[in-house]
This record gives sequence, C-alpha cells and structure tokens, in this order.
Amino acid sequence: MNGTSNQQTHPRTWLITGATSGIGRELTLQALESGDVVSALARDTAPLEELTEVHGERLLLVPADVRDEQAVREAVERTLARFGRIDVVANNAGYGLFGAVEEASDAQTRAVFDTNVFGLLNVLRATLPVLRAQRSGHILQGSSVYGQSAHPGVGLLAATKHAVEGLSDALAAEVAPLGINVTIIQPGLTATPFLANLDVAPGLADYDQTVREVQKGIGELPASAFSAAARIAAGIRTAVDSPNPPLRLALGTSGATGMRAALEARIADLDSWKRVTDAVDR
Repeated sequence: MNGTSNQQTHPRTWLITGATSGIGRELTLQALESGDVVSALARDTAPLEELTEVHGERLLLVPADVRDEQAVREAVERTLARFGRIDVVANNAGYGLFGAVEEASDAQTRAVFDTNVFGLLNVLRATLPVLRAQRSGHILQGSSVYGQSAHPGVGLLAATKHAVEGLSDALAAEVAPLGINVTIIQPGLTATPFLANLDVAPGLADYDQTVREVQKGIGELPASAFSAAARIAAGIRTAVDSPNPPLRLALGTSGATGMRAALEARIADLDSWKRVTDAVDR
C-alpha cells in the first residue's frame, strides 16, 4: 500500500478530532513537534490557542462538532485551503457511557452513538474523497480495549467500539487498492479526562453486584494502572511512520491481555460447539 510512511518527503498534514484533551491533544503536540502540520478539530478549541503562539500557521484550530456533518465538511475545506492536502485522519473524538445495558436510557444510548459512531462516519465521508483523490493517506480509527471485549457496565460503550471495528474491517479492504491505510487504535486504560467525563446511567439495585462492583473496582485502581496519553500517542505515531502499519494496534499490556482473553474465549466456544456447528451442514 502507498499510504503515509517514513518515506514522506513533505510535512504530513494531520486532521485530528477531539484534539483538545487526552490522546488527541498529545497527538497534536507530537505531530507539531515532529515538524508536521495539524488541523485540530474540537467543539471548543480554546485550550489549544496557546499553541498557535508557538507553531503559528502550522496549527489550524477548527471549532467543529463531529456530530454536525456540515461543520465537519467545512472543517475539511478549511484544512485544504490552509495546507492543500490531508495525510493522516485521526478519528479520535468520543466519550464513554457507563451503566448496565438495561439502565442506559434511549437518549443516552443515541447520544453516545451519535458521537462515537455517526460522528466518526461524518469525518470519513468528508475526508475520504480527499484521500481517494490523492491515492494516499492513513486513517486512524479510535477504538479501545472495548472494541474486542466487554464487562458489566460498559455494554453501550463497547457497542460503539465494536461498531467502529466492524466498519473499519470493511473500510480497510475497500480503500487498500487506493493507497489508503486504516489502523484501528485500541488503547487500554489511559490517564485522560475520559473517566471523569463518563455519562453514567441511573442505577438499578439488581445490578449492584455486577455493574456497581466493576465501577468501584475501576475507582480503586492505582495511577500505575493507567497508561500515559503521551506514550499512547507515541505508539500511534510509530504506526503512522511504518511502511507496513497494522490494521489493529493494541496500546498497553492490560488492554492487550483483556482482548486476548476475549478472543480466546470466542475460539473456545467455536471449538466446544463444533459438533453442533457442523451438523447444520449435513
């Protein structure tokens, strides 16, 4: 594939959503420090204004909500007007919803899908025509350990990340002949404002022994259980720099261990029920 690589001869142009905090902010900082240029999208870009004093015209701040398709298209147009191309699309915007599947309201569920899935699709629809015309580019799809696993309390969050992974599997195969790479980013627990910004569903007592116990356990985790956002961003940049980037990139050993256990459990079910599976063909 011809996508962005360490053979790049010009400064790469990054379009980063959710750019004002956590992994998105670190990606913005590291891309700029490496000599690349960045179009940083967020609902409120004020937290990044100080960076324009250092990086000047190499940083474009674009207030845009990924849920607003027209705003995203206008952001892409502004990016092209400033930088002329887009090399890396970091689909990073998202937030979490915690609670039992039954506890989450319809409004809460639709809201988290609007940002984590439909917002991501808005970004893809706006940027893919650019990447296809260039016959190059690298799309970074924001998933997490919950794109391959789930436990009590994260069912709806995991549903959004599973959706991202499913569409990204297809997308990667669709755009590979066009010179475009896709990497699904799967961080484990990360030291960002993500947990502090969780939407929490009202509780039902029947789920205290499952959902609330998980919530309590997460709250008692030591700081050492959370990966630094800067290291996550550095891992992402390593994949972008590679001439052969992965389709999936796990970042953090605890998350990778959890995903491996989930995958092995699926294989165990396939093997255990093979007789019933095969009987359908007879």
